[in-house]
Amino acid sequence: MKFCSSCGSSVIQKIPQGDNRLRYVCESCDEIHYQNPRVIAGILPIYEDKILLCRRSIEPRVGYWTLPAGFLENGESTLEGAMRECVEESLANVVNPQLYAIFDIPQIHQVYIFYRANLQTPVFGPTSESSEVALFAEADIPWGELAFPMVEVTLDHFLEDRKTGHFEVIREDIRRPWTSKHNPPKS
Repeated sequence: MKFCSSCGSSVIQKIPQGDNRLRYVCESCDEIHYQNPRVIAGILPIYEDKILLCRRSIEPRVGYWTLPAGFLENGESTLEGAMRECVEESLANVVNPQLYAIFDIPQIHQVYIFYRANLQTPVFGPTSESSEVALFAEADIPWGELAFPMVEVTLDHFLEDRKTGHFEVIREDIRRPWTSKHNPPKS
C-alpha cells in the first residue's frame, strides 16, 4: 500500500498508539489502514452419493475443478456468502446447509469455511464463472485437476466421514506446507 484510500496522501508503516503491529498509516490524515484475512465461503453440494464440482472459467486456476466457493462480501454471513457462491458458480440451490469445515491458513491470510448441503434435485449448470458443472461419484473425482488444496482436503474429510456417517465440524490450522495425497510430488 502506498496511498491512503481516504485522502490520497502517502502512507508509512508504523505501530500506531495502543497497537502492537505494524500498520499502514496516512501521514496526512492519520487514517490507520488495517489489512485483515480474506474469508472464502463455500458449499460442498451432495446429491445422493455424488458431489457437485465446478470447472472454473475465471482466474485463478481456469479449467480446474472446485467446490462452489468464493470471497465473502461485506454485509453477508458466511452461510449467505456460501449459498450465493453456490448459485453464482453452479446455478444450484441447496437445502439443509450445515457448517462442515473451517480452515485457517495464516501464511496466505485466508480463512476457508465450507458448509455441507444437499441438492434436492440435480438441477445445476454452467455460469460465467464455471464452464462446466457436474456430479461426481467418489471414484470419478478428478483429483489431479482440483483447483485448490482446500478443496481436496475438504473432499478427503467428507469421503472419510461419509464412511462412518458421523460428520463433526472440522477445524484445522494449516501452517505447514501442504502435500496432496492423491498427487504426491514427483521425485
